[in-house]
Amino acid sequence: MTSEAEGAFHMVDVSSLTDGPRRATLRTSDGVPIEARYEPGAGGTTGTAIVVAHGFTGSVDRPSVRRAAGVFARHAAVVTFSFRGHGRSGGRSTVGDREVLDLAAAVAWARELGHARVVTVGFSMGGSVVLRHAALHGSGGARTDAVAAVSAPARWYYRGTPAMRRVHWLITRPAGRLVGRFGLRTRIHDRDWDPVPLSPVEAVPLIAPTPLLVVHGDRDPYFPLDHPRALADAADGAAELWLVPGMGHAENAAEDALLGRIADWLSAP
Repeated sequence: MTSEAEGAFHMVDVSSLTDGPRRATLRTSDGVPIEARYEPGAGGTTGTAIVVAHGFTGSVDRPSVRRAAGVFARHAAVVTFSFRGHGRSGGRSTVGDREVLDLAAAVAWARELGHARVVTVGFSMGGSVVLRHAALHGSGGARTDAVAAVSAPARWYYRGTPAMRRVHWLITRPAGRLVGRFGLRTRIHDRDWDPVPLSPVEAVPLIAPTPLLVVHGDRDPYFPLDHPRALADAADGAAELWLVPGMGHAENAAEDALLGRIADWLSAP
């Protein structure tokens, strides 16, 4: 179960062909249907488009994702989507592995809609995905022009905090996956990674010259500050690092002012 060396994406069931908001079902290169939503926002249909990759157990319609999308839409067009196994998307979550293909389909859709400049921002699991996507899709229609990772892990299998030990129970235990499915509306794959995918910190050196921003709260209960620092160090001076005082974890903790700063950074040519 790995996302490496996959083929091209394609898109199906696009709703409205107007210049306004629309929904679509995207199909990934491995055949998974992904629900997606587009809002022209301040960027219209020709300016920058920001593609938002939510955290684990999120979805396109979760309030925290909609809030972030609303802030980003003041600066640019916005594409949101649900990762596989989340929301109304098909498949099952691989917790950061094949989700790269979901993001690639969303980025390619933004370009299909007419955006020459497409950027990505990811939160937590989505942060790991945007990093790996930028490393693995450096050219072609699924490439990103800038990437921001918020509250992202640097390495796999981290269990150093109580919050992450709970996440590992959810992912690895049958009872945990039942809780995920029925309590959190997240369908989780029951197979181990084989092979283990490229980790976020291994992906970072492959991202340049694409601009990279790493954002992390100093009160993150999931990943301590050695994670963002390791990501920034791996970029060898090519990444910008923002350590945010008082911030917790991911999209739920990111205040509107911070989201606006991220949008400004992503929208800058």
